Amino acid sequence: MNRLSIRVRLTLLYSAVFFVFGAVVVGVSYALVASLSAVAPSSTTSPAGKADTGQDVYFMEHPDAFIDYCRQIVETTTDENLRHKCESAFREGVRAGALTQRDTTLSHLLRYSVITLVVVTLLAALAGWLVAGRVLRPVHQITAAARAASEHNLSARVGLAGPHDELRELADTFDAMLTRLEASFVSQRRFIANASHELRTPLAVMGASVDVVLAKPAPTADELLAMGRDVRTGVDQAEAVVGALLTLARNDHGLTVRDQVDLATAAEDALDGVDTGDRIVHADLEPAVTTGDPVLLERLAANLIDNAVRYNVPGGQVWISTRVDGDRAMLEVANTGAVVHPERAGDLFQPFQRLHDGTTRDGLGLGLAIVASIASVHGGTVTAVPRPDGGLLVTVLLQG
Repeated sequence: MNRLSIRVRLTLLYSAVFFVFGAVVVGVSYALVASLSAVAPSSTTSPAGKADTGQDVYFMEHPDAFIDYCRQIVETTTDENLRHKCESAFREGVRAGALTQRDTTLSHLLRYSVITLVVVTLLAALAGWLVAGRVLRPVHQITAAARAASEHNLSARVGLAGPHDELRELADTFDAMLTRLEASFVSQRRFIANASHELRTPLAVMGASVDVVLAKPAPTADELLAMGRDVRTGVDQAEAVVGALLTLARNDHGLTVRDQVDLATAAEDALDGVDTGDRIVHADLEPAVTTGDPVLLERLAANLIDNAVRYNVPGGQVWISTRVDGDRAMLEVANTGAVVHPERAGDLFQPFQRLHDGTTRDGLGLGLAIVASIASVHGGTVTAVPRPDGGLLVTVLLQG
């Protein structure tokens, strides 16, 4: 039974239900007809006043002969007693005929009802097969779309039309899932390509520096020191990229630590660890308590402050504020700097996206991507709005 298709099982179920209810109807009809029949006589009296003789049995089996016999006696005899007995026997004969007719009727009713039930059940099974196939057609479309989908091609969609029933909802949900998967795979491939490029750059710098020095017959100490510094810079850059990627990967698995964290304290600690240079920092840190990983939240604040300082103008300004907004904790970081187009502001939270379109190698392009990832894993949101006179206003909202 488990190997049968759902269409076959539905057809068998329809047929079984129809057969059971049809049998109930036939049984009720038979019982009603049987209950309307006459009650059989308890005894039979012959015209001669004798009971249970061979002649009586013959007359019971041949009611017409018995009726003719009684009619002759009634017409030829003057004996009132005999006439009365014949009339009684006549009535008994009529009742016997009625019983015979009832048995014949019930036999025909049962036979034709069973035949009709079998034929109609077969027709119901055929109709059930056709209806089940039509009902399951969307499921077959979903199955075909699932088989057509692969890691390299997620463009297949069910696109089911028709009424908005449960199957339409299932198909639409499946299409939405494929859309999310396609976007996720595209983002993943782009992320891998960008990560490979970012890691290849420091490795290429280190390789070129080493090759230049090794190509010389007798490199000087200064040249060796310069090579060492280039290698050290490349290693630091590669290590920073790997660390950022590990942070993003870690956030994909959700939070492992949930402590009470004050965003004001996290921002203050992050500010102490960032070299602000000649930037003027304005800090307005009010208590803003949330729940999460203290290390990640400090990393979030540090990345925002580092970006505000890095992508700024000489002698520019940075504004940092924390407060409670309703039931949420808020962290805002704003800065002066280059004018950012509003359509580009949202792209800055994607990995390896820079403000200057790659014209500078300053930064990894992962700072705001990590911020968005940390905010998401804490159930919060992050938005970036360009300031009219240049720079950005980045707002992080977390559950209080």
